[in-house]
Amino acid sequence: MTLWRRLSVRLLASYLFVVAVGSAAMFAIGRLVAPSEFQRRLRLMGQGRGPGRTGASPDELQQLVIDSFNTALVVGVVAAVVASGIVAVFVTKRLLRPIESVREAADAMARGDYHRRVPIPSEEELAALAHDVNTLSATLEETEERRTRLIGEVAHELRSPLTTIGGYMEALLDGVREPDEETFAAVAEEAARLHRLADGLTLLSQAEEGALPLDPVPGDLGALAKRGADRLRPQFEHRDVELRLELAAAPAVADPDRMTQVFINLLGNALIHTPPGGLVTVRSGTASGSTWTEVADTGRGIPVDQLDHIFERFYRLPDPSHAAGRGIGLTIARSIVRGHGGDIVAASGGPGTGATFRVTLPRRAATPASS
Repeated sequence: MTLWRRLSVRLLASYLFVVAVGSAAMFAIGRLVAPSEFQRRLRLMGQGRGPGRTGASPDELQQLVIDSFNTALVVGVVAAVVASGIVAVFVTKRLLRPIESVREAADAMARGDYHRRVPIPSEEELAALAHDVNTLSATLEETEERRTRLIGEVAHELRSPLTTIGGYMEALLDGVREPDEETFAAVAEEAARLHRLADGLTLLSQAEEGALPLDPVPGDLGALAKRGADRLRPQFEHRDVELRLELAAAPAVADPDRMTQVFINLLGNALIHTPPGGLVTVRSGTASGSTWTEVADTGRGIPVDQLDHIFERFYRLPDPSHAAGRGIGLTIARSIVRGHGGDIVAASGGPGTGATFRVTLPRRAATPASS
């Protein structure tokens, strides 16, 4: 039974309950008032006839009964209205109190107060409404916290290169540093860092808004992973980290450039966190209507309690030996994959056990976020 139908049944039951209470009150009062009123009128009739006159004609008795019934009916109706009003007020308050709480919570959210929660009533239908409002409030609160945190994180990311550039410029203006090639190269490097950050934020914004341009074509996910691996292979050799490919056919409909970007990100992330002498393995295959490719490393691993956070913007695992990265690469990668109708999941047994990132796409053609 739908929520609307259950609520309609409950309202109908409350109306019938009010009617039943009023009817019962009217019947009870009528039973009490009618006999006493009839006796009272009968005595008055006997007194009005004078001494020696007893009995009453049928017409008089009929009128006496009618008058007594009318009096009892009026009193019963008044009692029924009072009783029904009391019950109706109680029932209405019981039904409207949760709705009023929802209204107050909605008004608080409109004013920016996302901490307000609605008490869960005992009625199942209204409890579902209160639960939905509380879920909405919690989601808005989390969104606002993420927005505030994002502003601080972006400011922090911008502060470092801007401080470096400002320091070089002040040194040049004060004559402390010569305007040599090394200085210009350092400034250019920091400017390029700002440019990469801006490009990354733009891409992240497009992905999260569902406006990321995608051009999916039939292809092989394993081949795209191999393309990314080939681009980074010199860096693996320089770091003395083995890169092993165990690729099987993995047909999928995907944007080649975007998915190659995803695998470059995952492989670069694995390279950063895998010490010399370690191993990074790329595998691919198909299973139950989906295509998957995973990047597994033998590096530092991820604490189990951090697995839910590593895809958040600007999140970095505590790792003093590697400060590189802006903390948005995995966020962008997941947004790209989700734009293809797939997902990325991370798995790790904890520190020292390595980590595995699996990319899964549907084998059928997926509707991209924006084409």
